[in-house]
Amino acid sequence: MKRTPSFSLPARRYGLWFRLRKLIIWLLGVYIAIPFLVKLCPAIQAKLVFLNFVRVPYFIDLKRPQDQGLNHTCNYYLQPEEDVTIGVWHTVPAALWKNARGKDQLWFEDALGSSHPVILYLHGNAGTRGGDHRVELYKVLSSLGYHVVTFDYRGWGDSIGSPSERGMTYDALHVFDWIKARSGDNPVYIWGHSLGTGVATNLVRRLCERETPPDALILESPFTNIREEARSHPFSVIYRYFPGFDWFFLDPITTSGIKFANDENVKYISCSLLILHAEDDPVVPFHLGKKLYNIAATSRSFRDYKVQFVPFHTDLGYRHKYIYRSPELPRILREFLGKSEHEHHH
Repeated sequence: MKRTPSFSLPARRYGLWFRLRKLIIWLLGVYIAIPFLVKLCPAIQAKLVFLNFVRVPYFIDLKRPQDQGLNHTCNYYLQPEEDVTIGVWHTVPAALWKNARGKDQLWFEDALGSSHPVILYLHGNAGTRGGDHRVELYKVLSSLGYHVVTFDYRGWGDSIGSPSERGMTYDALHVFDWIKARSGDNPVYIWGHSLGTGVATNLVRRLCERETPPDALILESPFTNIREEARSHPFSVIYRYFPGFDWFFLDPITTSGIKFANDENVKYISCSLLILHAEDDPVVPFHLGKKLYNIAATSRSFRDYKVQFVPFHTDLGYRHKYIYRSPELPRILREFLGKSEHEHHH
C-alpha cells in the first residue's frame, strides 16, 4: 500500500495562502494607486461626478418619447451655442393630452402659451431624460396640470458637446429663455434633482442677477456643494479615512472647475424655494439638504419669499429618486406653488 506524502496538505495550504497573499498585495496596490491616478488625471474625477457615459436604460430611442408611455410629448433639438446641440422633451399638461396626439413641434411650442404653468426639469447625473424615475415624475407633473420641459445637457443622451458645469448651466439658461419666449404670462418654475440642483441654483442665481427670476425654485435631494457631497457619497466610503483624502479626491474636482456651490448660490437667489428630501437618501445624505435649507432660511435674499423644507420619512422608502411616488406631492406642490403664484402676481 502506497503512502501519501505527508507534505501534500501543508503544501496545498501554503499554495493557497501564497495565492491569497498575492491577491491581497495586488488589491492593496490598486487601492493605493487609484488616488494617485485621480490626482494626476483630474478628468477621471470629473467623469465620476457627471457619469454622463452611463446610459441607463440603454436601448431607448430618445426621438420617440411615446415608447416610454409619454404619448403627449414632443422631442426637440435646440442649439445653445455653436457645436452644441441638446435634445429636449416637452410634455403637455393632462388637459391638452387629447389635442396633442399627432401634432407637430409648432403646435407644442404654441401650447406653452396656453394658461398652464411650466416646469423646467433639470435632471441629475448618469442616464438620460428618458430615465425611468424621471419619466414617472413627468407623468405626475403633467397629470397635475403642468407643462414639463426637460433636456439632456451637452454630453448626455443624444446631446452633442463636452460636459462641464459652465456648459450645463448655459444649456439650462438657453432652455429657460426659449420657454420664456413662448410661455407668455404663465408661471415658470425650475425643478432640479440631485446634481441638477447644482445646475438649478447656478441658473437661478444668474436669472436673479439679471432680474428675470423664475416664479419658484424646487430642489429635490439637494446638497450644499460638490465637495461636501463627494465626501458623503457612498463611492467615497472606502477612501474617506485615506490620508490626504481631500487633496487626492476633492481638489481634482475643484481643479476641473466643478463647484456646484448651492450653499453660496442661495445667498443670491430671490424667489420662493421648496426643498424636498427623503431621510433615507443613500446618495445625497439628508443632513446636506437640511443644512442647505438652514442657510437659505436665514439668507437676506429670501426675506420676502417663502422657503420650505419637506422631509419624507425613512419608512416611506423614497430614497434618492422616488419622491414622485408620494401621494402627498400634489398637495405639497399645490399649496407651495399656489402661494408663490400669489406672491408673483402681487
